[in-house]
Amino acid sequence: MKKAIIGGTGVYGLDGDSRTQRVETPYGEVEVFVARMGEEEIVFLPRHGKGHQVPPHLINYRANMKALDLLGVRYVYATAAVGSMNHRYAPGDMVMVTDFLDFTKVRPLTFFDGGDGRVGHVDMTHPYCPNLRRAFYEAASKEGLEIKGEGVYVCTEGPRFETAQEIRMYQGFGGDVVGMTNVPEAVLAKELGMCYQVVGMVTNWCTGVQKEAIALHDIEAALGDNKDRLTRVFLEVFSKTLDQDHCQCHRSVVML
Repeated sequence: MKKAIIGGTGVYGLDGDSRTQRVETPYGEVEVFVARMGEEEIVFLPRHGKGHQVPPHLINYRANMKALDLLGVRYVYATAAVGSMNHRYAPGDMVMVTDFLDFTKVRPLTFFDGGDGRVGHVDMTHPYCPNLRRAFYEAASKEGLEIKGEGVYVCTEGPRFETAQEIRMYQGFGGDVVGMTNVPEAVLAKELGMCYQVVGMVTNWCTGVQKEAIALHDIEAALGDNKDRLTRVFLEVFSKTLDQDHCQCHRSVVML
């Protein structure tokens, strides 16, 4: 099982039959779903749990990513519901995330916490995998799924939404979209030597960008059919042979 999809808000499973598998990790137990696609199995991990019962600040990110690692996963696509602070990206648009700004506060951010006497640092020159990004663009073109552009993801602690003044600050720092889950997920994937790419699904305008307040029905409507098409693109890429020969994802950790 070398390939996995992490589903964010609104993306809770794969079509077809799948089996449930529980994985014991040093950080806790994780439940994943394994579906057979052709000659191989694809792991699906619902980030918030099967019933979306875990808020973003309480997700056990280290357990989630370590579970994928123990299953042998090397390639990960992830979805993330995001708010837009960039007027070019409206609700319903897809944004390819290429960098992030971390404004989380209390969540564990690394596997290298010194507990085993090892000190490690991870290179974030390329926070996301350029190979998976390139392959996604090719498959999305065939599927007719439009990616509106690329952007910087601002990760906040949650679970509250951001204030208008905070959004103005993030805009000044170069942020395009905001969410509550991609850090430390992207960092942990890099520490484990995985190729990882997240696609932002714009569900709403950030606070203060438009006059309307954020509403649940807007989020549900914005996801629409895109979540199914997005999953099909992921699976199309996963049906091809992938390698780590043309990226630095598996050799980004510097041990001291």
